[in-house]
Amino acid sequence: MATLTKIPLKNEYNSAQPTVMHIDLNSCFAIIEQQANPLLRHKPVAIAAYDTPKGVIIASSYEAKAKGVKLGVNVQEARKLAPNICIRMPDPAKYRDAHKRFKTVLMAYTSNVTPKSIDEFVIDFSGSPSLRAGKNMQQIGYNIKKDIKKYLGSYVTVNVGIGTNRFLAKTAAGLNKPDGLDTITNQNIRSTFKNMCLQDITGINVAYTARLNAYGIFTPIQFLDTPAEKLVKNVFKSKVGYDWYLRLRGWEVDARNFATKSYGHQYALSKKTNNIKELSQILAKLCEKTGRRMRSNNYLAHGIHLWLRYSNYTAWAKGKSTINELYSTQDIIVQAQSLLNNAPLPCKVTNMGISVYKLQPSLPLQQSLFSGTGLDSHSIADATDIINNRYGEFTIVPGSMANMNDTILDRIAFGSIKNL
Repeated sequence: MATLTKIPLKNEYNSAQPTVMHIDLNSCFAIIEQQANPLLRHKPVAIAAYDTPKGVIIASSYEAKAKGVKLGVNVQEARKLAPNICIRMPDPAKYRDAHKRFKTVLMAYTSNVTPKSIDEFVIDFSGSPSLRAGKNMQQIGYNIKKDIKKYLGSYVTVNVGIGTNRFLAKTAAGLNKPDGLDTITNQNIRSTFKNMCLQDITGINVAYTARLNAYGIFTPIQFLDTPAEKLVKNVFKSKVGYDWYLRLRGWEVDARNFATKSYGHQYALSKKTNNIKELSQILAKLCEKTGRRMRSNNYLAHGIHLWLRYSNYTAWAKGKSTINELYSTQDIIVQAQSLLNNAPLPCKVTNMGISVYKLQPSLPLQQSLFSGTGLDSHSIADATDIINNRYGEFTIVPGSMANMNDTILDRIAFGSIKNL
C-alpha cells in the first residue's frame, strides 16, 4: 500500500511558475514530406507502411485527417475517403534528419532536453539562462516556433505546451492543434479540464476509464476532486493512485529514466512464407540490425528471444540464456537460428521479431586468446560496423544475407529515438 505522508497537503496544487515545456511536431512524417515537396502542401498526404492496397497508414497530414484518413486505415480505404490523396512510403533518413535538427534547436535554449519520441521533446527550463534573461515561457515558446521554421522549414509547425510538470505540459500541447501554444497552471487547470473527457487525459486509456467509472468518476473534474486516499486504496489499489493525485495537481512524478533492458528488431513480412531458407535470411538481417544497435551503445548480451506470428492468427515465442556472450552479428545469428530451427511452422509466417537481453557493458573489453587475429570476432564486428556506418547500412553483411537488398526496408518508429 502506498503511503500518503508525502502528499503536499499544505498546498494541494503546485503554484510554482511553470518551467516544463512539451513540444510536439504536428503530423510528423506527413508534414516533413510536405516541407520537402511544395507540391504536396495543403493537400491530403498519407504515409503507408507499404503502398499496396492493404498497406497500413502510419501517418497522415491534417488535410487527410479532415477527410477521415487516420492511423490504422489501409491504402485502399484511404483512397476511398480522399480520392486525391498522395500516398508515400516512409523515408526514415529524412525523419531522422528532422529529429536531429529539432533537437539542435532546443539545445540552444537549455541542455535539459529529453526526446520522448521521433516527434516530441520535453524541455525543463528550471535554472535555464533563457529564463534568467527575463523572458517568460510563452516568449521562449514563440521563439522556438520561429527557430523551428528556420531550421526545419517554413511549412513545419509544432504544438507547444507549458506546465509545472510533464503531464500538464503534454496536456497543454494537445489542446489547440495544429500550431498551438498553451499553458496549464493551478490557475486554469479546472477550466481546462471542464472541456475534456477522461480519455483526453494523457495516460488514461479504455481500461483506466472503466476503472474510474466503476468508482463514480466520469469526468476529469471528478478525477481531480477525488481524495488521494480513495485513489490509492479503492480506484488503483496501489501507488499509481498516489502518482495520479500528484500528477493532476502539477507535481512532477514522471521525470524518470529507465535503463535499457533489451535491443531488438521486428518485421512484417511483405511476402508471407514458411520456407525455412527464406525465413533464415530475414532472421539474419534482423540479427544484424539488432547487433548494430546493441554494439553502438557498448553492450553485449547473454540472452536471446525469437517470436513468430502466423497467418492463422496464432503466435509462437521462445527465449533462452546463453553461456557465451552475444556480441557480433554472427554470434546472434547462430543462437537465433537454433531457435528458428525448432519453431513450429503450421502455416505461413506473417511477422517475425528478435531481441537480445541480459545486457552488460561491453567496455572495457577483456583481452581474449584470439585478440588481434582473424578469429577476433569483437574486432571484426566493430570494423564491420565502422564500414557500414560510413558507406551505408549492409555494405558488408554475412553471406546468409546476400541478395537481400530489398528485404526488410529501413523503418523508424515514433518511439525509436534512443539511437538517433
